[in-house]
Amino acid sequence: MNRHCHKCGWEWTLAGNPGRSESCHGCGADLRVCLNCLHYDPRAAQQCRERRAEPVFEKHVGNFCEWFDHARRAFRGGEAASPREAAARDQLKKLFGG
Repeated sequence: MNRHCHKCGWEWTLAGNPGRSESCHGCGADLRVCLNCLHYDPRAAQQCRERRAEPVFEKHVGNFCEWFDHARRAFRGGEAASPREAAARDQLKKLFGG
């Protein structure tokens, strides 16, 4: 498990967390974002498991959250989060002719 960019998978190898203005060397995406945070959970209220954190509405944009902790996990690169999500997306494609 390692820390990486949520968008392209570039590995963050420096000690500590990225700063508010730091961006990915691979794709230029902000690194201090909810999507890279240990507390990010799409199933939780406000999509964050840290109850003390202020709500952040743009999860892919750099923010000042003081509870940010860069998550260590395997990069899944555009895969659906679960088989259930993949099935739901397939049904939507069929419904809308995609």
